[in-house]
Amino acid sequence: MRKLVTSILAAGMLFAYTSAASAASWLNDSNIAVGSIGVQYQADSGARVKVMVTKDGTSYTYDLKNNGTEESFPLQLGDGTYKISVLENTTGNKYKSVYTATKDVVLADSNAVYLNSTQNVNWAAASDVIAKAGELTAGKSSDEEKVKAIYEYIIGHITYDYELAANVASGYVPNPSQVLASGTGICYDYSALFAAMTRSVGIPAKLVMGDSEYVKEYHAWNEVLLNGVWVTVDTTVDAGTGTADFAKDSSKYVAAKVY
Repeated sequence: MRKLVTSILAAGMLFAYTSAASAASWLNDSNIAVGSIGVQYQADSGARVKVMVTKDGTSYTYDLKNNGTEESFPLQLGDGTYKISVLENTTGNKYKSVYTATKDVVLADSNAVYLNSTQNVNWAAASDVIAKAGELTAGKSSDEEKVKAIYEYIIGHITYDYELAANVASGYVPNPSQVLASGTGICYDYSALFAAMTRSVGIPAKLVMGDSEYVKEYHAWNEVLLNGVWVTVDTTVDAGTGTADFAKDSSKYVAAKVY
C-alpha cells in the first residue's frame, strides 16, 4: 500500500511541461456544479497519460485510461478556480501537457462532491454494488441505520488480501464489483467499496488516505456524513480485529488525500 500511495503523492513532481493545446471534446464539465469533471484522451503513441487537478497550490494526480474512455474525477478542494490538465508521458518520468483548462467552480452543495461516482469510487458502473447496498438498507429509516448495515456487511464479508498488499502495482484503482464478488481486498478496496455503497444510497462518504495510529503502513479509510457531522469509519481495521467499533476517534487519523 505504501508504494501505491507514495507514487500518487509524488506524481506532481515528475512533470516537465510543454505548451498546452486546447480542445473542447476532452473535458466534460456538465457536472461541475456538484463537484465532478469528466476527462477522456487517447494518445497516438500509446503513452501513459495522467490527469492533474490543481487549486491554490494543491494538486491531485490520477492515471487516465489511454483509450478515449471518459473517467470522472472529483473537485474536492472547494469553490474557486481549478486547473485541469492532461499530461502525456514523453520519456522516463517526464510528462508534457497536452490539454489544459481553467474552470471557476461554485459548488451547489460542498457535500455533494462525496456522492459522485468517480474513478476510485466508481459506483455508477457497479450494478451489483448498487443492488447489494439497496438490499442491505431496505427498510432502514435513518442514514445511521443504513450506514451501519453497510459497515457490518463489509467487516463481516471482506477479508484482507495480504498477497495483493505485497504486490500492488503503481496506479492501482479499486474495482468495487470485484471486491464484492471476491470478498477480499486491501484497505483501498475496503474504503472504496464502503464509499461506493453509501454514496449509491444517497449518503455522502469520503475516501481518505493518510496515516493512522491503528496501522503501521500508509492507510485508507472513510468519513461518512451523519446528522451533519463527518464520522470516521475504518472497515479494514474492524474487519481485521473482529470488533464492530463503528465510529473511530478521528484524532488517531491524519489525512493526506481526500476523494
